[in-house]
Amino acid sequence: MHFKNPEILYFLFLLVIPILIHLFQLRKFKTEYFTNVRFLKELSVQTRKSAKLKKYLLLASRLLLLTFLIFAFAQPFFESKNSKSAAKELYIVLDNSFSMQASGKNGELLKRAVEDLLENTPENIQFSLLTCSDNYWNTDIKSIQKELQNLKYSATKFKIDEILLKINNHKSAFAKDILIITDGIGIQSKQIEKLKNDEQLNFVISKAEKTANVSIDSVFLRKNSANFYEIAVKLSSFGTITKNLPIALYNQNKLVAKTIIDFDSQTTTVNFTIPKANFQGYFSISDNSLSYDNLYYFNILSPKKCNVISIGAPEKSNFLSRIFLPDEFNFTNYTLPNLDYNSLNKQNAIILNELSDIPVALQTTIKGFYDNGGAIILIPGQEATIENLNAFLVKFGSTKFVDKVNAEKLITKINFDHPIFANVFEKRVTNFQYPKVSAFFETANPASQILGYSDQSPFLFGFQNNLSSLFCFSAPINKTNSNFQNSPLIVPTFYNMAAYYQKSAVSALKIGSNSPIMVDVDLQKDAILKVKNNVESFIPLQQLKNGKVHIICNENPVNAGNFQVYNANQPLNTLSFNYDRTESDLITDAAQANNFVSESNIEVFFDKLLTDRTDNLLWKYLIILALLFLILELLIQKFVR
Repeated sequence: MHFKNPEILYFLFLLVIPILIHLFQLRKFKTEYFTNVRFLKELSVQTRKSAKLKKYLLLASRLLLLTFLIFAFAQPFFESKNSKSAAKELYIVLDNSFSMQASGKNGELLKRAVEDLLENTPENIQFSLLTCSDNYWNTDIKSIQKELQNLKYSATKFKIDEILLKINNHKSAFAKDILIITDGIGIQSKQIEKLKNDEQLNFVISKAEKTANVSIDSVFLRKNSANFYEIAVKLSSFGTITKNLPIALYNQNKLVAKTIIDFDSQTTTVNFTIPKANFQGYFSISDNSLSYDNLYYFNILSPKKCNVISIGAPEKSNFLSRIFLPDEFNFTNYTLPNLDYNSLNKQNAIILNELSDIPVALQTTIKGFYDNGGAIILIPGQEATIENLNAFLVKFGSTKFVDKVNAEKLITKINFDHPIFANVFEKRVTNFQYPKVSAFFETANPASQILGYSDQSPFLFGFQNNLSSLFCFSAPINKTNSNFQNSPLIVPTFYNMAAYYQKSAVSALKIGSNSPIMVDVDLQKDAILKVKNNVESFIPLQQLKNGKVHIICNENPVNAGNFQVYNANQPLNTLSFNYDRTESDLITDAAQANNFVSESNIEVFFDKLLTDRTDNLLWKYLIILALLFLILELLIQKFVR
């Protein structure tokens, strides 16, 4: 037993006072004279023995009364089982990712967790609350009640390791208790291996009753004909195979098409045909499960004319003018001495067509063009040196030429999965009239192969990122060295390389992606671009580069949808944003959480926290005992004769 105020125990010396009073009869007796002895008969006879008993009973009651009163003020207590943890700080981690939309026994998992916190969190407890989207430090349940009631689902995936890192980086002199309320999706042991030993993880796992869910994963362009687009939508079914699921296609909130889907496997693809025009719409399903992945926004914009410039001898560029026709391309050819360097940044694609030497100034300009977004096509010249070519290639990747070989090779390999040949072939051709080369450059550390020789070495390879691309041939393709110009491959290859980022395609972005988006606009001084729709607006990070603006949206927007990019009040471009689909699979194994302390619900956690860490205070019981002995003294005075 311990005392909060042990110095009060010195007052136990006061117990001497009632003892002294009882030892020394300080009461003075007064003589009374009676005129008649009949009054004595009416008095109760009190023996000497009963008088002594009453005195001892009064002495005992007064001593005990005073003793219990002094002990009560000293506040004795028994330490709790976890008294060392009583000073720990409490952190509550609440998973508000989209998987918490699933329904449990008492409704949506997140809403039920919020209600439990509001009902069961003691008002006198200080804690910090962290969610996927917000942090509330050193607060209490009353102060945060409104924020909890208005808590929305977050597009940010629940990453327990990142949240625990925030907690560990929060400066504090105390150890930490951490309550994690989640459905267990995404928890991995490696995410929490670095947690300090003096921090206690407590899991409350919210389980969904139904794990079946259907998600719209992606939309892509399957065919591009003269008057129509054929688009395909890919869906995934998690849990039981779904039957008779309706899906609808909208263009600017107007219903375009609707059909019924039957899943034969976990994934399926459905095709829709729409008129060839600008399209800003979305697909919609209703599967009575998670709602965040039931809409998929996308847009299709008609392509602008693509600016293509060829640098090289005119006689070697004749075949290019027959590919890049005026209705889709603005094609020009310059010899190296007549090249206007200022015009390069206005192009969408630059072709280095068999130059014998690539000057350093041109290399620097083209590297800047690549960094700002554009396509580069390199056709090595027959007289070019390996050193000069490698000095150019090293700016873009690790691939380099190692030797020039005069030998014939057949071009037999086509990478049908590369975007250059997407939707080019109705079926994969394995036997065709192979083009050939008479001389070529051997390569080391080849990049992504697009076309290859019979010995698996690359004839055409490329480097691509979110904005730019470099395509490089390993051999000259003039008619003297190759018959590739006569091959059916020549047209789709050059057409798709030049229009790699310009051709019509389905555009859809993921919220939270930091990939830069290029907007073709020349902003005036102090002008900024704004992204908005009817619900939400934001100003993205933006950088002006050579007549183009690179914007990065980071975690914006908050809500999925179709947005417009505005320069003042002028719309420039359409952007479609969707939530990440990583939360769609509700079938998960929460066994990782079982390695830590796990409670059945929030109420049990707080009951245990208070019970185990609250000292057993005895002063209330001592006050009651003191009152009882006070009453006992009064009873002795009244009834004991």
